[in-house]
Amino acid sequence: MKCFDLCKTHEVSCPNRDCRSWIDYEDDLNCTHVAIKTHGAMTLRQIGAREGVTHVAIKYIVDSAGKKLRKKLRVYHG
Repeated sequence: MKCFDLCKTHEVSCPNRDCRSWIDYEDDLNCTHVAIKTHGAMTLRQIGAREGVTHVAIKYIVDSAGKKLRKKLRVYHG
């Protein structure tokens, strides 16, 4: 949250691509925290429109990430 506060205070895009909250979206200062505070929760259609892809493509990405997370959780928790 430290870089979020800094970027929001100075209204500059986050230059720290290694930050877990970094997104490639200049309008929201490249920060997921700014995006959520500005837009609230977004639907798959809204995210797809922002990224120039269909909501189906976004759903595929979300589902793939969920599968990877579940797989990692099984490894850590047996």
